[in-house]
Amino acid sequence: MELIIRKERLDDLKTVFNLIEKAFENEQISDHKEQFLVERLRRSNAFIPELSMVAETNNKIVGHILLTKLKIKNGQNEFDSLTLAPVSVLPEYQGKGIGGILIKQGHKKAKELGFSSVILLGHEKYYPKFGYKRADQFGIELPFEVPKENCMAIELVENGLNGVSGMVEYPKEFYE
Repeated sequence: MELIIRKERLDDLKTVFNLIEKAFENEQISDHKEQFLVERLRRSNAFIPELSMVAETNNKIVGHILLTKLKIKNGQNEFDSLTLAPVSVLPEYQGKGIGGILIKQGHKKAKELGFSSVILLGHEKYYPKFGYKRADQFGIELPFEVPKENCMAIELVENGLNGVSGMVEYPKEFYE
């Protein structure tokens, strides 16, 4: 299967909305509203067009990833980072490595754009394959009650989180 990873275009938006909805349809740990979150984030100051990417095969979009800006705050100190939310693959294409390819390409593009870290809330057995570690190992906390093993961070560059600690502040669109 030949896979093309590219920046999302305006004419992809409806297809991506439907893809995200289908990808999370049977997910138990989901509010099944990820597609609406992506729409809100696209209109926010946290949105970086180059970090909304699709996976395409045979002219069909089968996957999507979105990384958006967030802050890590510690008293007067404020650090820029990204959050990965969500990564979506059509159910019939899941388990083929497409999500992993999207994650790696998202990391690569984020690094090219000058970002040094990504924070996420995700499956504790999936994301460590890509280098994610528990966020609390870096002194980073997420602003809600979830198991610590699901709160993760990755350094995109060596020592990308060196000297960074504090509470993650998600864009307001995550709470609407």
